[in-house]
Amino acid sequence: MRAAIATLGCKANQFESQALEALLRQRGHTVVPFSEEADAYIVNTCSVTAESDRKSMQLLRRVRREHPAAVAAVCGCCPQTHGAEGLDADVIGGTGDRRGFVELVEQAAADRKRRIALDDPRTRRTFESLPAVRPTRRTRAMLKIEDGCANFCTYCVIPYARGPVRSLPQAPAVEQAMDLAAQGIREIVLTGIEISSWGRDLPEAGNLADLTEALCAAVPDTRIRLGSLEAGIVTEDFCKRLSRLPNLCPQFHLSLQSGCDDTLRRMGRKYDTAQYAGKLALLRRFFPRPAVTTDLIVGFPGETEAEFDATLSFLRACGFARTHVFPYSPRPGTAAASMEGQIPGPVKEARARQAGSVAAESQRAYLEGCVGETYGVLFEQDREGFARGHAPNYAEVRVSAPGLRNLLRPVRIRSTDGKVLYGELIQSDGEGRETP
Repeated sequence: MRAAIATLGCKANQFESQALEALLRQRGHTVVPFSEEADAYIVNTCSVTAESDRKSMQLLRRVRREHPAAVAAVCGCCPQTHGAEGLDADVIGGTGDRRGFVELVEQAAADRKRRIALDDPRTRRTFESLPAVRPTRRTRAMLKIEDGCANFCTYCVIPYARGPVRSLPQAPAVEQAMDLAAQGIREIVLTGIEISSWGRDLPEAGNLADLTEALCAAVPDTRIRLGSLEAGIVTEDFCKRLSRLPNLCPQFHLSLQSGCDDTLRRMGRKYDTAQYAGKLALLRRFFPRPAVTTDLIVGFPGETEAEFDATLSFLRACGFARTHVFPYSPRPGTAAASMEGQIPGPVKEARARQAGSVAAESQRAYLEGCVGETYGVLFEQDREGFARGHAPNYAEVRVSAPGLRNLLRPVRIRSTDGKVLYGELIQSDGEGRETP
């Protein structure tokens, strides 16, 4: 069987699609690009916003229209939150039992009978361990260490789609990391739905700092990068322990969502701006110029001009290395979708542009502070005459020296355009050879 997979949404979805590819190959099937002819097309959906739902369903309809003879299969958060009704697909799965989902796709390809496999995520208690694989021609791989969320923010449906927190135990996590390193992976990104909660469901498992220490020790020549974090995970003990790990990337994606306390309360977030600022101060005390990145939602229901101005002021004060700005998108089924004070679309878009401008200023300031520094850069691709890669702080670095893919090389930063760093390789011996 020739199968193709399209992925929408978060890094957890991306990891799971890569695992689906591995499972298909293990069972003797061929995985092809989504643009090619296939016997089965799998759409791994996202349901974090109404727009995500729309894009997911649009792609599924396109499969039906362009490949009427093929098996159309859908999985991910969208079927889990909407149910099977209204989904024109031969196989409908959710956010669990990916191995069973692959078997259903095989069966549908054989007899063309419709199959539905949706459970109640709230009843899940164990982590579904999936193969961590090296993506084709990639130097970086993801390792999913956690699933589920118990935060229940008022704008988010994901806890209902993913269920409670479940963690990959430390021993198999270390084993998977060592396997990825043995395959030549130079950087592993720890991902999940809410990795700050890792270990909460496992007796005597410890916390995310314990797991990170174990992983960094197990693969000392491989960089470890943390995925998105909640502010509460950042404590003095967390920072002190992680600052001692030489192969931990000093980049921390610390979700903010709003810089106004009243808005944060309506969002159901578990911190205020003073507490969040304290977390930033801790990270900057223990790590030299860490890259703190974040997400920001503007135009949340009830957000006044004064509240938005407070967010812009806080955004300027934080000095983020990068900020992803999103205009609020109502998600049916969440508390925020029915709140009073819904903001008109044009106002949300205008606020997103304003916040984006402030974010760009902060990014430029952070990158300008990198000029003159030397970083170990993991190169990933050659493009337009440059070798391109990322520094430990996740800033993109370009040098005029192609042919470095999957190599880690020291680079002295010479300039920035506000988005990318430009540098030169440091030569380490008289014959012009570079060393890692």
